[in-house]
Amino acid sequence: MSIFPIISPPDIGGGEAQALPLYRETAWDFERDVPVFRGGEPVEVTGKEALKVWIWRALRTPRYKYEIYTWAHGSEFENLLGQACSDSVKTAEAPRYLRECLLVNPYITAVRNISVTFEDARLTVSGTAATVYGEVNFDAIV
Repeated sequence: MSIFPIISPPDIGGGEAQALPLYRETAWDFERDVPVFRGGEPVEVTGKEALKVWIWRALRTPRYKYEIYTWAHGSEFENLLGQACSDSVKTAEAPRYLRECLLVNPYITAVRNISVTFEDARLTVSGTAATVYGEVNFDAIV
C-alpha cells in the first residue's frame, strides 16, 4: 500500500530485459591494426566477431582523448603507465580499469579470468568477456 494511493508509478515493462539488436562492426585485421576492406567497401561482422572488434578498439583507445568517442568509450590504462606507484598497485588497479572499460557495452555482461602484466612501459591485458553471444577471449597490449 502506497502512502500516495492516487498516484501510481507508470508501468515500465515489468522489469523484462529489452532485446538488443544484432551487434555490428567493421571487420578488423588485428595483426596490422587496420579495418578490413573488400572492393573498396568495409567488411561487416556481427555478433561475437563484432564484439571482438569493439573490445580490441576499446582497450586500445585512451578515454577522453578523442572527440569522436563518448566519454564512456575507451580505457584509462595510460594513467597507470609511467606513474611512480609500485607495480603491485598498478597490477591491483588494472583489473578495475579493464572492467570499467568493457562493461559500458550492454552486450558484455561480465569480465573474467583477467591477467595483467607490466613490462617497462607496456601493459598486456587478457581475459574473457561474457557476452550475450557467448564468451570472447581477448589479449591486447595497451
